[in-house]
Amino acid sequence: MTRRFDLLVFDWDGTLMDSEYRIVACLQAAIAELGLPPRSAAEARHIIGLGLLEACAALYPQHPAVAHAALAEAYKRQFLQHSRVEMRLFDGAAEVVGQLAAAGYRLAVATGKSRAGLARAFAETGLAPLFEASRCADETASKPDPLMLHELLDELDVAPARAVMIGDTAFDLAMAQAAGVPGIAATYGVHGREHLAAHAPLAWLDAITELPAVLDRLAQAPA
Repeated sequence: MTRRFDLLVFDWDGTLMDSEYRIVACLQAAIAELGLPPRSAAEARHIIGLGLLEACAALYPQHPAVAHAALAEAYKRQFLQHSRVEMRLFDGAAEVVGQLAAAGYRLAVATGKSRAGLARAFAETGLAPLFEASRCADETASKPDPLMLHELLDELDVAPARAVMIGDTAFDLAMAQAAGVPGIAATYGVHGREHLAAHAPLAWLDAITELPAVLDRLAQAPA
């Protein structure tokens, strides 16, 4: 089968996993716990995809770094305490990942989650064996810095033009642009189409189940 790409790099939250509600709920609970000025659900959604400290700084740019660190720790506590709030893969996500791996694509994850958070998600979903490599925001630069993608490309020895980033936020697509990697925009996640369009995605997904067909179409189109 002809393929345009060898490596598929997935964002996790909002692209493979429907975790928006729990992230927003835990973030707002942490803000209330610390007595910080409240942030709306829309404001909280908008920073999903950043590393935790970067997200806290984006929400409270006028506050000092110590406040960002305190909010990050409060969020971690809330996240563990709210483990009963369901997070699940988007419908068909596990099947799509398995299908693409079986078709010979190499798979990786580039996420704003911590390493511990991704390890927990891998364990809960059973998808870890399908991914060759991953990078998390607490072990490298946060999106939209391209370092995360550069490291994955170097580790897996893949040229930027032979990889594609699949993500639901402008941070994902801006990172891809900066790394010279094409991007596919997932419109069903946390950032609206207008935010994603600013980063010139190669293709659009309205559901993760559309990805195999989109990749087939791109393989037949002129580069």
